[in-house]
Amino acid sequence: MKPETIETIHTNTLSGELRLKVLSLYHAANAGHIGCSLSCIDLMIATLVKRKREQDTFLLSKGHAAAALYACLNHLGDISDVELDTFYKNGTTLPAHPAPNKHQGIPFATGSLGHGLPIGTGIAQAGKLIGDDSRVFVLMSDGETNEGTTWEAAHFALQHGLDNLIMLVDKNGLQGFGNTADVMGDTASANLWQTIGFETIEVDGHDVEQIGDAIDRLTAVPNGKPKAIIAHTIKGKGVSYMENKLEWHYLPMTPAQYEEAIGDVKSMYTI
Repeated sequence: MKPETIETIHTNTLSGELRLKVLSLYHAANAGHIGCSLSCIDLMIATLVKRKREQDTFLLSKGHAAAALYACLNHLGDISDVELDTFYKNGTTLPAHPAPNKHQGIPFATGSLGHGLPIGTGIAQAGKLIGDDSRVFVLMSDGETNEGTTWEAAHFALQHGLDNLIMLVDKNGLQGFGNTADVMGDTASANLWQTIGFETIEVDGHDVEQIGDAIDRLTAVPNGKPKAIIAHTIKGKGVSYMENKLEWHYLPMTPAQYEEAIGDVKSMYTI
């Protein structure tokens, strides 16, 4: 076991605090898509919060996890507390799936799956053409690797040597109607992405330091290969009754479930 450091404790606290913020948003809105937000929040902390520079782009391709994105952008100061309280309400700039042209950290509308990687490859190619050192992070679901547009974008990235493109796959093993492996097979396999030419690393998707180290290793030296981080995650991570349960792709929480969820997160994280 790795020894705890100040940074580890701080990261654990942030993971817990942002989970509580996500739960609060969904509870107030009486809305679903909770499990998928909790599975990818640590990936967002490692990239959007800790690794993204001003010249970089972060795209949440799995737009149904919007509340996790909003919580992170609120932490970074891009979304105010007042704006955050409008989540899911009439007239909000923070709908169930991210909307464009409202916040600096949300450059494109996402949620119709399979579009994040194509958009990301275009931005990465633009960066290459103008000769800057920008990077593009695209956070996807494992179910999203079923999409044909994902594979077309992947081959474009390979053909054009987009080593400034970092794809992160939230591999929680569940998608809308079942186990991801049972729907179209394991299209999020690390071996598969490595075989076609992506420089690929598998990580624990809830270990922020491990994710960050993988990003640093992959981007240390340009080598003409786009990057894939296959992150093994747990849907509903941090809430015992949600973990690895398909129904929490959809269900809202009752007041009693919300209180139980808060208790679970507070007992697991240093808050």
